[in-house]
Amino acid sequence: MTIWYAVMALGGMGLALGLLLALASRLFAAEPDQRLEALGGVLPGVNCGGCGYAGCGMFAAALAAGEASVDGCPVGGADLTEKLCAILGVEMKKNTRLTVLVRCSGGARARDKFQYEGIGDCHASIRIGGGPKECPYGCIGLGSCVRACPFGAISVVDGVAVIDHERCTGCQACVGSCPKRIIVPVPYYADVNIACSSHDKGGTLRKVCDIGCLGCRICEKVCIHKAIYIEDNLAAIDFEKCTGCGDCAEKCPRKLIVDAKLDRGPRLMEG
Repeated sequence: MTIWYAVMALGGMGLALGLLLALASRLFAAEPDQRLEALGGVLPGVNCGGCGYAGCGMFAAALAAGEASVDGCPVGGADLTEKLCAILGVEMKKNTRLTVLVRCSGGARARDKFQYEGIGDCHASIRIGGGPKECPYGCIGLGSCVRACPFGAISVVDGVAVIDHERCTGCQACVGSCPKRIIVPVPYYADVNIACSSHDKGGTLRKVCDIGCLGCRICEKVCIHKAIYIEDNLAAIDFEKCTGCGDCAEKCPRKLIVDAKLDRGPRLMEG
């Protein structure tokens, strides 16, 4: 009987503790954030890491906690940002979508130092005398960025990488794949861009490339909005001032200022 009393006592204590824990879980339970399911439902689910988090689930949790920016997903673009803003009840910022630009137009028009016949990889070729191109800033054209792009948005045309902006999601996987660091993120509304990275003076540049920026300042003089300027022998654009009029692209004697017209209509409508 003593054993049974002990068992019954222990059982009673266990039951009491179980009831106490159940009551405590109800009293102190945190209400689940209903926004998490909604956020997860609109995020692309590719888990590319472009937002800076390990996956879309962690990005959703960071959004709900106010620790991430609503335009942090490079895959979904402006449409996704609008949906996230609606779920979170925040105001949407305009023109948040990014794309990338290859700041080089050389390719076949840039001189070769030697004929490279090694591994078809930009990083491998650059270990041999800085790469096969005379221009130290130019695209090598062996397609490391093509292989890095998960969306098939990059191809090599005439020896230089070219971006298909309809396929580009702005994930920036290609940016780190370029050993010359000439693939850069730009706003999707940035219709006019400089497709050159050379800081050499005109006389030096002419010897290695038929299309690179000469720093002639014609673009700077023609821009009535003061949105384009020469810095260290290379044209640069202030996207906050640029209206996308395209005057600089039309007047550039080397025709290397790219007038992409990516988002021309909405940009002009915003003024």
